Amino acid sequence: MKSRRKLGSVCGGEVVLSWKTFFWFVILFVFSFVLFSTMFVFKGKFRPVVRSSTISFSTARAVLGDSVTPSPAVTIREAVKLPEQTLVFLKYPQSLRLFTKADLVCVFSSGGDSSKLRKEQPTAVDSDKFGGQIVRCPETPRGYTISLAVSRWMTDDHLPAGPTHRWDWLVYDALIDHDNSTVVFVKGLNLRPGKVADVSRYECVYGWDFAKHNRLIRANVISAAQEIVRCKTPLAVLDGPKSVHGPVKVSVRIKGGTGMLPSIARPDRGPGRSTHSPRRKPFGMCVCTMTRNAAAVLREWVMYHAGIGVQRWFIYDNNSDDDMIAEIKDLESRGYNISRHFWPWIKTQEAGFSSCAIRARSDCDWVAFIDVDEFFYIPSGQTLTSVIRNYTASNEIGEIRTPCHSFGPSGLKSRPRGGVTAGYTCRVVLPERHKSILRPESMNATLINVIHHFHLKDGFTFADVDKDVMVINHYKYQVWEVFKEKFYRRVATYVADWQNEENVGSRDRAPGLGTRPIEPPDWAERFCEVTDTGLRDQVLENFKDNKTQRLIWEGEDEERS
Repeated sequence: MKSRRKLGSVCGGEVVLSWKTFFWFVILFVFSFVLFSTMFVFKGKFRPVVRSSTISFSTARAVLGDSVTPSPAVTIREAVKLPEQTLVFLKYPQSLRLFTKADLVCVFSSGGDSSKLRKEQPTAVDSDKFGGQIVRCPETPRGYTISLAVSRWMTDDHLPAGPTHRWDWLVYDALIDHDNSTVVFVKGLNLRPGKVADVSRYECVYGWDFAKHNRLIRANVISAAQEIVRCKTPLAVLDGPKSVHGPVKVSVRIKGGTGMLPSIARPDRGPGRSTHSPRRKPFGMCVCTMTRNAAAVLREWVMYHAGIGVQRWFIYDNNSDDDMIAEIKDLESRGYNISRHFWPWIKTQEAGFSSCAIRARSDCDWVAFIDVDEFFYIPSGQTLTSVIRNYTASNEIGEIRTPCHSFGPSGLKSRPRGGVTAGYTCRVVLPERHKSILRPESMNATLINVIHHFHLKDGFTFADVDKDVMVINHYKYQVWEVFKEKFYRRVATYVADWQNEENVGSRDRAPGLGTRPIEPPDWAERFCEVTDTGLRDQVLENFKDNKTQRLIWEGEDEERS
């Protein structure tokens, strides 16, 4: 007799199911479950791929749901319009990966007219001091606004633009100095070079949102000169809690005048806070410079000066777009203590030197302020430290001033193979203005400096080095392919650009050259009044590798004659 199972009744009857029928029912259910589960998995695996090159990010987000995640936490904090470029400042959450140059596209738009939308690649992307990024975009056309898009999505969606500031009316940087005062760098006050301004005209203002006037902290100004305002930092700023908005900003208000300047400046608390006693600093001799696109000459400049006693280099990079970063990293890997500080602000050499002097104060006994085409030459073969020691028997000496000899093209038509020190041997007879080696503690609080010289505190004075003891070889007028680059950028605030018609007779210009970048027929022979092979001979004797017969800074791929 077959086994039967009673399942219940319907309309008074019984429904009886055999065990065989029940068994096949279970098998069918399991098979159906497996089949539909497999179809669901394969459907997900072989879903059509949405290519970023054919669909906007907003569409991709709708199609793929959470499988594509934008970066809503990344925002454009603000932007600054400079001549030749626009800086865009990105704010990141701590956990998010930073974008690369290849990720980003600069987007310029004019109102709501999509036909006027322009996209260009950024020239570079730099990290800032607070975990964000500074994107260098081409110059913003008149009447356009700027924002950023993420190129890997190929999208018309872009990060909303933040406030955009004028460069000529801006608080652009700030540092907390060793005495806890705030050093504020300002463009637009138009203070006279080398002169101290009336501090009663100004006050410093701290806050996260300058539109909320009832939440701002005001502070007295200690000094004001050139582009620098020094403020008494409020304790609430020094010791206050961190804000979700990031580091506090500082600005300057002109009392009874045009009001408060826009600001992108967030005081950096790092430099200047010395943990070393004045006699136990890590480095005896340091160098500060501001330069642009100096990758081709940086190695010679650093290695030579290391050989005469420099131990630390601060490179203020003024918008380089060559291999400067890679060159600095290579020098670091070779054991040179060198750091790059991105300084995008045009024609602000004096302000940059003040910033560098503050950074160097805690680490360096002495700091030289020279350019990358300037080399200390000590005929006796002594080190820089020895020369300084001989001139600073008195503790009142706060600055050493060294005269400069200006070298010309020396008959060359192309870059010298072994570098400038071995290649250029003809110069002008009379020395030009001096350059400075500074004891950081001797700086005046105003930080005034003109032509590489700082104003000193009361009680300090300077010493002039005799040109027979030490001189700077300034390779000022090099072969035309190098010299012509100077026509496109001058870093000093109070020095006229080459192409301007003002101060044509100034010593800062090449005599008889004019204001146009056109090579004179006799350029290679100019500025050759006396032959001077002193530094060349010293370099060939002391900096040549005996095995390869190359100077230590020469690359292995350079051609040999």
